Amino acid sequence: MNSEKIYQIALTLVPKVGDVAAKKLIAYCGGAEAVFKESRQSLMMIPGIGPAIANSIVSQDLLSAAEFELRFMEQNDVKPIYFMDDDYPFRLKQCVDAPIMLYVKGDVNLNAKRIVSIVGTRKATGYGRDLTDKIVRGLSHLDDLLIISGLAYGIDVAAHKSCLKYGVPTVGVLAHGLDRIYPPIHYQISNDMQEQGALVCDFTSGTNPDRENFPKRNRIIAGLADATIIIEARKKGGALITAGIANSYSRDVFAVPGRVGDENSEGCNNLIRRNQAALIQSADDVCYLMAWDEESEKNATQQVELFVDLTKEEKLLLGILASKEKLTIDLIAMQAKLTIPKIMQVLLQLELKGLVRALPGNQYAKS
Repeated sequence: MNSEKIYQIALTLVPKVGDVAAKKLIAYCGGAEAVFKESRQSLMMIPGIGPAIANSIVSQDLLSAAEFELRFMEQNDVKPIYFMDDDYPFRLKQCVDAPIMLYVKGDVNLNAKRIVSIVGTRKATGYGRDLTDKIVRGLSHLDDLLIISGLAYGIDVAAHKSCLKYGVPTVGVLAHGLDRIYPPIHYQISNDMQEQGALVCDFTSGTNPDRENFPKRNRIIAGLADATIIIEARKKGGALITAGIANSYSRDVFAVPGRVGDENSEGCNNLIRRNQAALIQSADDVCYLMAWDEESEKNATQQVELFVDLTKEEKLLLGILASKEKLTIDLIAMQAKLTIPKIMQVLLQLELKGLVRALPGNQYAKS
């Protein structure tokens, strides 16, 4: 049994320690295992760590629970991914509250070239389900595409069904452990999804789909994706929470407009009216706004090839920026696998050559 994973899982079980605090513990102590090797007194010297948390960490109860959980994962083909593992989703890693552990059932690339989240009301109309199907079908031609949703009633499950229909890998992010499916009626489609994607969560087995878990689930839906699409949303609801989180992560948000006074369109219309989402009517709009249409990508590639005097690093960064409207330095560094100082140096040279422009929020885009 992997002892390192036991310590990593145990850290997620510490009462009153969320992902941000857990990362602080890891930073102070030097790793998940080191956290559990620290003395109670040393732990209490870490800011925000009081006697109750320190006592929970030094006890052996959490390690026993983590060992039980790892055994469950091995028996049920669940893969635990630690936030410092190479295959941890790089997009999610850039979010300050990203989970330190993800649990994955299925085989999917969570670092696909293009990732879109599609969410909406649980009380979807026939129009909303049809539009979801058209958008998924319109995106299905894109290479290395992954579509994410929450396996809920309505728009979520419609998106998953359309992905299965058109052969698009899809991930369902759950608000509970992987020992159950909620709602139970989606059990069969969840099995089908594992053949063409995966189920993902940050909850251990035995965790119920309690109300407070859904906003936590939504942050993963938003954080995994380049863009979030809202199709039919009421004035309040989980889809709007997901849109708000995506905006806070500086990710693109799109919404489909609806009729004035239509209860299922009020949320989408408000997002557009408040400039919290760009208006889209089709998959073509998404491809255009994300610069994913074939002509844009072809032109971007040709433009890079015109500058034969560019260094290897400059060509690499231009290629990364060519596939996105804008990217933060952190995201560029993750994709380029270069240090932040080196990234800043190369970006400065590209900016001086007029090939890249700096944007607010430490973001960059191709000129």
